[in-house]
Amino acid sequence: MAKTVRNGKFKGFAKPKTPLGPGDIVIVGAGLAGLYTALKLAPLPVTIVAAAPLGEGASSMWAQGGIAAAVGEGDTAEAHAHDTKVAGAGIVDEDVAQTVAEEAGDRVRDLLRYGVPFDRDLEGHFVLSREAAHSAKRIVRVSGDRAGAAIMQALIAAARATPSIRVITGHEAEDLVIENGRVVGVRLARGDTRGQGTYELIPASAVVLATGGVGGLYAVTTNPAYARGEAIAFAARAGAVIADPEFVQFHPTAIDIGADPAPLATEALRGEGALLVNKAGERFMLRHHPDAELAPRDIVARGVFEEIVAGRGAFLDCRAAVGARFEAAYPTVYAHCRAAGIDPVTDLIPVAPAAHYHMGGIATDMRGRSSVEGLWAAGEVASTGLHGANRLASNSLLEAIVLGGRVAEDIGSLVTATSALPVAELRLVKGGKVVDMRLRAEAMRRIRRIMSEDVGVVREAKGLRHALVELREIAAEAAGDAVVANMALTARLIAAAALARKESRGGHFRSDFPNAEARLQKRTFVTLEDLKLIEASLKPRTKRVALELTL
Repeated sequence: MAKTVRNGKFKGFAKPKTPLGPGDIVIVGAGLAGLYTALKLAPLPVTIVAAAPLGEGASSMWAQGGIAAAVGEGDTAEAHAHDTKVAGAGIVDEDVAQTVAEEAGDRVRDLLRYGVPFDRDLEGHFVLSREAAHSAKRIVRVSGDRAGAAIMQALIAAARATPSIRVITGHEAEDLVIENGRVVGVRLARGDTRGQGTYELIPASAVVLATGGVGGLYAVTTNPAYARGEAIAFAARAGAVIADPEFVQFHPTAIDIGADPAPLATEALRGEGALLVNKAGERFMLRHHPDAELAPRDIVARGVFEEIVAGRGAFLDCRAAVGARFEAAYPTVYAHCRAAGIDPVTDLIPVAPAAHYHMGGIATDMRGRSSVEGLWAAGEVASTGLHGANRLASNSLLEAIVLGGRVAEDIGSLVTATSALPVAELRLVKGGKVVDMRLRAEAMRRIRRIMSEDVGVVREAKGLRHALVELREIAAEAAGDAVVANMALTARLIAAAALARKESRGGHFRSDFPNAEARLQKRTFVTLEDLKLIEASLKPRTKRVALELTL
């Protein structure tokens, strides 16, 4: 790992000694990062692999707030980067934060050219909103809370109109194909036959993972069902370094109506003055932070969690701040509330923390390169160091387009039109193990329960050790089920890093180590070998190893 991490900085694979190829440029995932990367690679031929029809399986589609960009009068990229670093609790990569903030305006204007209808006033200026932990109004939005859907609809239309982009829907990636230390293909399974003993291979000159987050590892999440963190697992098996896996952001105001996934009450509501109260009407966030409802998300999530555990409940009160404007200003949230029998104009909205965003992921540099030759990552599945221990609101969509553009530029410098195959055929492989779908469903429920109970909003050593033991048992019992094996491995990486980090910082809170430690103000970089060392320490009568972060 010394070659990839030096002085706390990650460096992706070196320039290949031989040309990449042959094979497709394969992008796994069709959210914002995947689509934007494909569009910026045109006219190079690209194959996008999507688990669901375009727009139906991506977290980007559900993003409500917008894109953070310092495009307002008096705002600066330096101020945006500063807010990012403050929210990230001391371990944000400052160079990454500054670069992303500086490129934000150009990327937003690029989206305008793709037809995204950002809200603008009569003079053509962006209508900006403010969200938690931002020092200025800098959230570029669409119809109040429809940014994600509007951006995705525009990019889907652009992708469909681009002849060099081929889209294969209904397929999920299960593993990478490695030859001589280089990624040369992807193992795919059709969703309707996954676990039935067959899979397909697609050769690749370059692979970009843009599969989203890990919310599906938790019982309560705002993420779509496909966001199970599987790509982190098969990247790790291929030798990739994984960064900051312990840092999971729990959105404090998922609407608590028993839906899976849980719908969001956007951060912008609190930006407009909506209050968090308990059953007694107490504005409880005043006890936790001077900024109250506009404190960083990890602090607000713990405040809400504490009220729920104590039996006092947590509710978002939008009656005075938004009132009769609610339906027009926030149509998505309004529709979710009304579907549950709640009128947010006159009623309190019940809320609860939900697994929302993973600050960790496959370690990449600012070109999107992982530590494995031929493998790039962009969007939530990647970890560049931008978010540190806690993501600043609306920086996720921004990172997806900034890094997506940089990945495309880098691949374009290595792969030529003659080496990339635009119509590489999928190769059907038979003879695999048939999976018992009942056992799979039960294993998935166990993983989600364990992660929520022991690796959730509040953690401690006993629970984390219990989680690792249970997750390792599930992995051993997977018996050739790639879905369960991938989910269990990613969950183990998160739990192991959480056990190793004996402090509280950002989205990682340890009740047995409630304070931040100066000596641990650094990022986590972990491999499968590190995971094995940590798990070895859990075995009885085995010499204990030091649970230290790999740097």
